[in-house]
Amino acid sequence: MFFVRTAMETDVAAVCELLDTTWHDTYDPILGREKVDALVAEWHSPAAVKVRLARPGGEFLVADDGRRIGGMAYAALSEKRPDMINLNQLYVHPDCQRQGVGRDLFAEIETCFPNARRLAVEVMNGNDAAVAFYRAHGLTEAGTTQNCGSCGSGIPAVIMEKELTGV
Repeated sequence: MFFVRTAMETDVAAVCELLDTTWHDTYDPILGREKVDALVAEWHSPAAVKVRLARPGGEFLVADDGRRIGGMAYAALSEKRPDMINLNQLYVHPDCQRQGVGRDLFAEIETCFPNARRLAVEVMNGNDAAVAFYRAHGLTEAGTTQNCGSCGSGIPAVIMEKELTGV
């Protein structure tokens, strides 16, 4: 059984390994292995994970069963809209998917920002499983971007949003 908790510096290596495995499993068929290798090196390096872990106002969670990290989520308040949460990452190891890990991480993220009124996430085109997951959790398509993940990435994505009612 996995428990959701706040990530710690000692989790960085396990989170990086989780992101590498999950990204290759999810995005190799969409982007190709070479592109995924480059993105993992840039976006999911230990240094990049440590920056998110230390970001004021961010929430970095892991799902931990005492033996390994089975999933992770990272969200932060939008710099442009203080009432909006940007869910930047929610990934579950392929061996742990369909066991409620993603659901539990998502539910916890929703409660971490009590003054937020909306939650938004970018979902890369072709990641149909993620679109279905977010739809099942109340998000709807609100727009598109040609730069998923970072300015200039050139990766098209759908932007999904949800109104938060617990405020």
